Amino acid sequence: MPSSLLTEPWATIAAEAGRESPLWAAALRPEDERELEPVFSPLAEPRFGLGLETIYEGYLVHFGRPRLFAPADSDTAILLGDYLYAHGLVRVAAFEEVEAVADLADLISLCSQVAADARHGDGEAWAATAALLGAGELEDARAALRVDGDPGPLAALARGAAGDEAVARALAAHRRRLR
Repeated sequence: MPSSLLTEPWATIAAEAGRESPLWAAALRPEDERELEPVFSPLAEPRFGLGLETIYEGYLVHFGRPRLFAPADSDTAILLGDYLYAHGLVRVAAFEEVEAVADLADLISLCSQVAADARHGDGEAWAATAALLGAGELEDARAALRVDGDPGPLAALARGAAGDEAVARALAAHRRRLR
């Protein structure tokens, strides 16, 4: 993947979505209204940044305030979010690291459950997954959130891997994006 795609994720996400479907093109915010703030990709290996931001934008379309898109209705939002999830997973799968793709699929599932249950902890799940993507260290901490509603183990893993300050910035940015 060319390095320009990793340094310019917003233009790439917007352009490719617009080319993929007229629905996605119509859902794009005008360029001057886009909020080009990375949230969790700074915690991850740079090669995963574009895929991670694509998936996170899909999450925001479903559960928060997207940075690039403003879908006209809830049906379009569901389809667009799912498209962005799939497109981001394809980007990460291009690195041929099955564990990283599995981590992201588990993240999407877990965060959907957290949102459906109106619980907290999605930010910690995102932070830990980004910081430890593909490392195979997340299962017990995910179970603590899934079963007990405890995001603490995920937060601890994220801080241990990426540092307190970086995780605090990511979580603050994430909270600003939630509805």
